[in-house]
Amino acid sequence: MKYGEKEIAKAKLERWDNPHQDRDYTIEISFAEFTCLCPRSGYPDFATININYVPDKYIVELKSLKLYLNKFRSQHISHESAANQIFDDLKKFLKPRHLEVTGDFNPRGNVKTVIRISS
Repeated sequence: MKYGEKEIAKAKLERWDNPHQDRDYTIEISFAEFTCLCPRSGYPDFATININYVPDKYIVELKSLKLYLNKFRSQHISHESAANQIFDDLKKFLKPRHLEVTGDFNPRGNVKTVIRISS
């Protein structure tokens, strides 16, 4: 196993204290190289995952987020389940004031899917 694969395998989300808890501000994160596997065919699916949130007490540490998102590349998971799992994990972990996760999946078989979850 290569060192990057080892880092991905042991990855866990990390959070830091929000240095500006006294105000609302938006953090926008774009992860352009998201991949997972189709649960039916096993073919790879490619997407851009966009995360927008207004933090409360915590912010996500970006390297841990990158490694967390890379864990999906070997999972057989639908577009809908992947986007919703990312949303659920971040919502539970960060407890932000507002969160939106968008999975913008590349067309496959001439079909494009965009999954958007917010609260």
